[in-house]
Amino acid sequence: MDLSTTYLGMDLKNPVIPAASPLSQDLSVVRKMEDNGAAAIVMYSLFEEQINHEANEIDTFLMQGADSTSEALSYFPVPETFYNLQAEEYLENIEKIKKAVDIPVIGSLNGVSAGGWVKYAKKIEEAGADAIKLNIYYLATDPSLSSDQVEKMYLDSLSEVKKQISIPVSIKTGPYFSAFANMAKKFEKAGADGIVIFNRFYQPDINLDTLKIEATLQYSTSYESRLPIRWIAILRPFINASLAATSGFHTGRDIIKAVLAGADVAMMASVLLSSGPEKIKSMLEEIETWMEKHEYSSINQMKGSMSYKSVAEPAAYERANYMKTLQSVR
Repeated sequence: MDLSTTYLGMDLKNPVIPAASPLSQDLSVVRKMEDNGAAAIVMYSLFEEQINHEANEIDTFLMQGADSTSEALSYFPVPETFYNLQAEEYLENIEKIKKAVDIPVIGSLNGVSAGGWVKYAKKIEEAGADAIKLNIYYLATDPSLSSDQVEKMYLDSLSEVKKQISIPVSIKTGPYFSAFANMAKKFEKAGADGIVIFNRFYQPDINLDTLKIEATLQYSTSYESRLPIRWIAILRPFINASLAATSGFHTGRDIIKAVLAGADVAMMASVLLSSGPEKIKSMLEEIETWMEKHEYSSINQMKGSMSYKSVAEPAAYERANYMKTLQSVR
């Protein structure tokens, strides 16, 4: 079976890519993922808050007593020249992984504002990354902030990163736009080489014993893959950029569905965190077995064959699906 696919202009041996997670912090685990068939690796994310927090701490330290003499400021070095420990460690890890594996390495920047943190996109490129995934997560809690303003924040961040580098850039985003298909076209127009669908947001919980807000992690389930699959099927006929499916991909069958909908690749983290890198091999075997049974010779032959414009009943991806689901309960 020919499992090869193309993503962000890169020729990959199959559509299975480990998503950003703590697993990529360990070089030995990254090697295991490659040995079990991973087509590429997405690095764990470098967060805007990590970069800005250290910069702010440095700036506060340098500015203490700055008003004590009129000449004092001239002796302070520029904060940007200081060593940003978390960011520098991230860049070093990219360099180590690039030397250790033969598959593409995709850097991951996580933020939202079009601030100075985007300069790290260039540093990630210089460290050897083959592409960058820009993971944007912004929760609009300010009622005075309009949807146009929120969309502009996303597009400005993407545009700033594209200006910095020459390697491909994908944008990972959530589904919470009033007109996501239109937003996807805006991402493409702003220069996105790919769109990763969707970001999985972690919801806070209330601890009834301590009466505190807690951050808790729950692994995804295969059911969650239905949302990205649905939107990829809708977008595939209209979007030329690469499409990556993520959130809820736990089996080879989940990946098959994503490819049939039109995904170029599928990314997963929860299943690898719970089952280990060896799960990649079994997923690939499951894909091959299904392809043989259904007489598909390649991933490209499958890709998009069940997208919005390819199925006999496109309305099944729209409101009709909602009505039929409710009727099935009766």
